[in-house]
Parts: sequence; C-alpha cells; structure tokens
Amino acid sequence: MWQEIIANFHEHFWLYMSIPFISGLIGYVTKIIAIQMMFAPLEFKGIKPIFGWQGIVPRKAEKMATIAVELMTSKLIKPEEIFARLDPKRIAKEIEVPLMAAAEDITREVAQEFQPGLWEGMPVFARNKLISSVQARAPKIVEHIMSEVQSDVAKYFDIKHMVVNNLTKDKRLLNEIFKKVGKQEFKFFSNAGFVFGFGIGVIQMLSWVLTQGQYPWMLPAFGGFVGFFSDWVALQMMFRPLYPKKIMGVTMQGLFIKRQKEVAGDYAALISKQILTSGNMMEELFTGTHSDKVIALVNRHVKEVIDSQSGIVRPLVVYALGGEQYRNIKEQVAQRILQQLPTTMKYIESYAEDAMDIRNTLVERMQKLTPEEFEGMLRPAFKEDEWSLIIVGAALGFLVGELQIHFML
Repeated sequence: MWQEIIANFHEHFWLYMSIPFISGLIGYVTKIIAIQMMFAPLEFKGIKPIFGWQGIVPRKAEKMATIAVELMTSKLIKPEEIFARLDPKRIAKEIEVPLMAAAEDITREVAQEFQPGLWEGMPVFARNKLISSVQARAPKIVEHIMSEVQSDVAKYFDIKHMVVNNLTKDKRLLNEIFKKVGKQEFKFFSNAGFVFGFGIGVIQMLSWVLTQGQYPWMLPAFGGFVGFFSDWVALQMMFRPLYPKKIMGVTMQGLFIKRQKEVAGDYAALISKQILTSGNMMEELFTGTHSDKVIALVNRHVKEVIDSQSGIVRPLVVYALGGEQYRNIKEQVAQRILQQLPTTMKYIESYAEDAMDIRNTLVERMQKLTPEEFEGMLRPAFKEDEWSLIIVGAALGFLVGELQIHFML
C-alpha cells in the first residue's frame, strides 16, 4: 500500500505539489477580494435590495462617520477647545483689508439699488461718512461675532454635522481615511491569507495522497475551510490580543494596536487637512445646522453698527427714504456682509491652522488612548460586516476547490 502511495506521488509529483500553492493562492485572493469589498463600489451595483453589493465602508458611511466624530469629541478634541485657541482681535486684523473693501462696495451697491438718485445727489462727505463708518466697524463686527461664538460654541457650531456631512458627501474621503490608517493591516491581511492557505494546503495534499483521490469532495471542502479560517484568523491577529501577551515565549499583540504611534500620525494628518479645517468650520458656521443663529448674530451687529455710526447722515437718509426703506437698507447691508464673510474668512486659514494646532493635538491624545479605544478607530470597518466577508471568502474558496477537482482528476 505504501509503495503504491509513494509511486503515485512520484508519478504525479508536480500535480500534488501544486495543491499547497493553489490553496495559498485561494487564501491570498479571497483576502484581496474581501478588502475590495470593504471599499468598493462606492454606490450600490446590482438589483436592490439583495442582488448586488456596495462597499461596506461607503454603505455604512453615516454610521462610521458618527463613530469617528464621537471618538474625536469624547476622547481627542472638543469644539470649545478649538475655538478658544482663536483670538477674535487677530481674526479681525487678518481680514481687515478684504472686509473693508467689501464693505465699501456693499454700502455703495445697496444705496444705489434702493435710491439711485439719492446716492449720486448726496454730498461727497456724506457718502464717504457712510462708507467709512461701515468700514471702520466691519472688523469689529467679526470680532464681536467670534467672541460670542466662543462664549457658547455649541449654540453656533455643530461639529458632528460638519464631520458626518463631509464624510458622507465624499465617500472616497472616508475610504481614504480607513485605507491610510489600516494600510499595514490590509497588507498583512492579504499575505496572511497565502501563508495560512499554504499551510492548510500541505495538509490537503497529504490527505489527497493518502486517500489516492478517492474523496474528491475534500478539495472544495478544504478550499472553503481555507477561505473561512484564514479570513477569521487574520482578522483576529489584527486586533487581538489588545495588550502585549506572551504566547510560547513570544510577545504577541494585535498588529493594528501595536502601531498606535504610527497610526496616530497618519490619522491626525488626514483629519487636520481634510476634515477639521478652518475652511470647513467657517462653512459650518455660516451654512450648517445652526447657521440661522449665526445669521441672526450678524444681522444684529450690522444693524447696530449702521445705527450707531451713521451720525449726522442718518436723519438725512431717513428723511429722504423713509423709515421702511432705511430698515430695508440695513437688512440688505447685513445680508451682503453675511454673504461676503465665508469668502473673507478664507484669509484667516493660515493663522487658524497654526493657532488651533489640531494635528499635534490629535497625535498627542491618540497616542494616549487605551487599546480598547484605539481599536474603535479601524475595527468598525470590519466589525459591521465581518461575517459576510468571512462567508464570501469561504464561498470563493469552495468554488476554487471545485475547479481543482477538474484539474486533479
């Protein structure tokens, strides 16, 4: 019997030797496909709701973005802290030149729009007085607005909406964050598939040799097992154990957890450059969920400035236009200044980025997270549909095993 087995092995040596390599390839390919399934396609492809697929991360974009922002605001950085680092006087100074130019244009345009003849007929000193009074107070308006925002950030700024909106609006960005943060883990995940697959393939080969191919079902069974087991083990090794643990004299720890310092730098760079930017924050202030309160704040300050600074011009204007028209002018000036503010505030981006120092703050605090907290940065990408990835891996392994039967027999 053993002589027959040995003779058969020699006769079909290369065929038998191909089994571990094919098994390793099954493990590797199923991991590559699993990773692709996590991120692609961005939108659902197929026939809804069952026959088709959408990448796990894009499909769960809102939930994953919410998890990300909850981690940010509870453990890393709070909106109140970010805004407290900004100096309202410095902001006013940074935007003074563009804001004053805008104020002059706005005052002239609004006056000409409401009463063309009156503006041209007004004495030059009166026109200049009105323009200069709005100009002089425009930076102060911004200073007061920023001071009020700082005093009650939650009232005017919704960081959760800002982050979730930006990440769900741009699903590629959400994908990029997970890919960048987990780049080493995804590489390990693929390579581990080959290693585990090859090891199981050796057992598969020995079983086939010993049974002389009497049980063809072994190939698809082993293929399915390779896809299932290698996916499951690779996922476990990425995140477990959470804390360093000696196993047979070797210190083991989840690969992702072990890279905490490196990951902190990658994550902080992406978040500070793509999400928690001064541009996004200003956009949230003026167009976000609490923008109505910011608009009311701007309107109040602009109207107060026009009334308090008009001086001797106000009675002339009110007399010529009437009280209703004068109120309309104030409304229009306030609206135009509000429209200009998001553009004007771009001039503070360089100062704001330095002052808020978001990147360094995130790095420092991420490095202090506990392993449990740190795991929550990447694990949700796997956890949401972890078993569906494993089952797909098993199914693909089974199909390749079926093909192997035709190759072996």
